[in-house]
Amino acid sequence: MRIFFHFGRYFILMKRAFGKPEKFSIFINRCFEEMNLLGVGSLGIVAIISVFMGAVITIQSAFNFESPLIPLYAVGVAVRDSMILEFSPAIVSLILAGKVGSSIASEIGTMRVSEQIDALEIMGINSAGYLVLPKIVASVLFFPILVIFSMFLGILGGYVFGLMAGVVSNYEYIYGITYEFRPYNVIYALIKSGVFAFIIASVPAYHGYYTSGGALEVGRSSTKGVVYSSVLILAFDLILTQLLLV
Repeated sequence: MRIFFHFGRYFILMKRAFGKPEKFSIFINRCFEEMNLLGVGSLGIVAIISVFMGAVITIQSAFNFESPLIPLYAVGVAVRDSMILEFSPAIVSLILAGKVGSSIASEIGTMRVSEQIDALEIMGINSAGYLVLPKIVASVLFFPILVIFSMFLGILGGYVFGLMAGVVSNYEYIYGITYEFRPYNVIYALIKSGVFAFIIASVPAYHGYYTSGGALEVGRSSTKGVVYSSVLILAFDLILTQLLLV
């Protein structure tokens, strides 16, 4: 029955978080601060992961497509579709769940155990709206940009490392990434990234917001936030794939 308790408390927190902001100007400033902290601060790790993912997919695809019946431009098709449909939205979101989710849970959890959230409540401020909502809005708005960035770098990394390794030619790779391209796949990936961004921001925030105890409990809340958000990302990845592609 604990799962229903947590579901109910989570939705109550979301209802409070999506209440009217105290001051709209403060809310906008908080959103930009969170975009810089959560989004811009994640550009480096997203870039590194995406380049190497694209490189690995290229080399592995070329190794598996040794049959003369399979044209070599299929390597470009495999890299493009793998990055757009799954690796950029899902794998990058799992990485961000670890980096961003733990940061959110630790920050809010520390504020809870140090009674800063209680101080906000005493001053009549909606602490959920002030702390949680800007993180959710910033994540939902900026994470799709990170996913597009990841798609581009993944395909570029596959191109560069494919040429360096000599497994594919310039013409075949470029022809492959443009062959029967479906723009809907990008829309599908952005929808998934928006849903994942909401999970990454809200679930760790929930665990951090209801932390009780001391520093040890903050660490536990951070771990729970990352684990549960990762599991939900995988579950919603399957659900959204069934709804949007099948």
